[in-house]
Amino acid sequence: MFDIGFAEILIVSVVALLVLGPDKLPVAVKTCGMWIGRIKRSVTAIQHEISEELRVEELRRTTAISKEELEKELSEMRKPFKAAAKDVESAVADPNTASGTAPKGEASSNTDSDKSST
Repeated sequence: MFDIGFAEILIVSVVALLVLGPDKLPVAVKTCGMWIGRIKRSVTAIQHEISEELRVEELRRTTAISKEELEKELSEMRKPFKAAAKDVESAVADPNTASGTAPKGEASSNTDSDKSST
């Protein structure tokens, strides 16, 4: 992250010792360590939240794509059933042609032959 070498840390330590003195330096280092720890935890929490949001967004995208594919397959699977439903509707509307029964004229000739045979 930062390019801080040993020489830079040594210079900052010597300056801090001269400015703060030996009495206040341990307290200042402890406070500085606490602040650095809090900053690291905050950054880690933010990174975690961002990665979680990205994961959720990716799941939403894949779910939407899967939903579209399933809807296409479902519409393709419904086509034969819709055709069969239309055939059934036409059979209900005109029962003679759909059920394969004889037209009325042939049925009356059969009844006439039945009457003459009796």
